[in-house]
Amino acid sequence: MDKNDIKNENVFSLIGDRWMLVAATDKNGKTNAMTASWGGMGVLWGKKVAFVFIRPQRYTKRFVDEADNFTLSFFDDSYKKMLGYMGKVSGRDEDKIAKSGLTLTVENGAPVFKETTMTLVCRKMYRQTLKEENFIDKSNIRKWYPEKDYHDIYVAEIVKEL
Repeated sequence: MDKNDIKNENVFSLIGDRWMLVAATDKNGKTNAMTASWGGMGVLWGKKVAFVFIRPQRYTKRFVDEADNFTLSFFDDSYKKMLGYMGKVSGRDEDKIAKSGLTLTVENGAPVFKETTMTLVCRKMYRQTLKEENFIDKSNIRKWYPEKDYHDIYVAEIVKEL
């Protein structure tokens, strides 16, 4: 799949089936990334936006919190094994970007991987922790949050498409 094809792909398949890497660089210049399959894209506040969900225990969360920008990176199917690895291994334990074989560059102060078929550079606009009392469908609490480790949702303007 080339860059033109992926831009026309269904967002539900793009995120939910194909997955994406969420990557950010901290104030010390270190980059970390995690695989995500929860999120979306749309229009909010007159801007093209992406929204992602990150649990508090994920190491990448600290990087996203410290950075102004983060990236969402999409790959062709040949990178599915790498995406599985990036979702299972913590950057606390090893330099998983180096071990993944990805080539890291920087765009608008955000990490970009040369191997992607599409990267969205995102500028954070809003963050909020999901709260138990706001769930209308309480079955989602039992199913997805038995440890009460509610995600933070990040809404970010898509400032560049690569």
